[in-house]
Amino acid sequence: LVLQVGQHDPDYVDAYYGPEALRPPQDRKTPIDDLLASATALHQEASAFRLPGDADELMRLRQQYLAQQLVAVQARLRMLKGETFPFDTESKLLYDAVAPANSEASFQATLDELGARLPGDGPLIARYEAFRAAFVIPPGRLGEVFTRAIDECRTRTLAHLPLPEGESFTVEYVTDKSWSAYNWYKGGYRSVIQVNTDLPITIDRAVDLACHEGYPGHHVYNALLEKNLVRDRRWMEFSVYPLFSPQSLIAEGTANFGIPVAFPGSSRVEFETAALFPAAGLDASRAGEYYAVQALIDRLSYAGNEAARRYLNGEITRAQAVDWLQRYAMMPKDRAAQRTRFFDQYRSYVINYNLGKDLVREWVERQAGTPEERWKVFGGLLSSPRLPSGLR
Repeated sequence: LVLQVGQHDPDYVDAYYGPEALRPPQDRKTPIDDLLASATALHQEASAFRLPGDADELMRLRQQYLAQQLVAVQARLRMLKGETFPFDTESKLLYDAVAPANSEASFQATLDELGARLPGDGPLIARYEAFRAAFVIPPGRLGEVFTRAIDECRTRTLAHLPLPEGESFTVEYVTDKSWSAYNWYKGGYRSVIQVNTDLPITIDRAVDLACHEGYPGHHVYNALLEKNLVRDRRWMEFSVYPLFSPQSLIAEGTANFGIPVAFPGSSRVEFETAALFPAAGLDASRAGEYYAVQALIDRLSYAGNEAARRYLNGEITRAQAVDWLQRYAMMPKDRAAQRTRFFDQYRSYVINYNLGKDLVREWVERQAGTPEERWKVFGGLLSSPRLPSGLR
């Protein structure tokens, strides 16, 4: 069913490594109305299925997960037919979650604090851009910096999580994309990670992307699902990943929370000061200053959700969305314009990054007190079919 939907929506199937016999013929598309009828029938079947009395937790999660994934399939098919939903309704149907709404005033205290850290004349966004320019990785050093970041992320992950033998990924540098990076999982524990070089890449993005796309993020998540659910349990539905589904909130949330899991406390700044700033030819003595500013920028992440919500609900224009992102999310104009392209293509998907991270963090930290316990709980989440609503 997911593969058939993918024939109508090129962004829909994020990964597939199941039997080739299940791929639909390329020259024949099943009508959307027929697919919607199939999705409805399958959802009813999955919801009504009676589990055996000795079913373990993973089996119970599997049933809940499959039923909710099929809710998302139905919603995406309705969207492909031309139906539109309010932003929050869409995110609930597709991702099993709704992001909190925020007013302009909710970001002002953070902006005031940021202004105090970046004194001077002119708009705050211009002062931030000028500050940020000193931390851009020179294009000629990008490969070396990313390689060092990936190696460190992998080493830290392997110290806590057993990964399937033979897992690996390759990195490609691309242009003209609406996203900054993307992991294409190929099956067989292999990924291709693409990094978009359209815009300048600052030093923090090296560890961010190495963790998020690689270790312990998307690459590890997909490899563990393949090992534990597809190969070990023969649950073949996990060999396909529909992008517009609850799986994406878990995927993006774990990928973002994987960064502080891999680099707890001050260990990230210490590593970057010793290794990445010198590799990039940047002033390592300013690492602490840079990350103090970035901590404030991170507190503005929900401004991006608000821009998407208002833009997609038709409350503001694209130009106004760009202005909002510059003013409240501290995105330079070129990056804000790229972000609105992302809104057009992926719509309410944006909630999966920050809301996903917060839900995953809260769920893990309720059960884990020490860094080691955190790794254990986090690894269990990476290997299980838990829904976003199951993290509450």
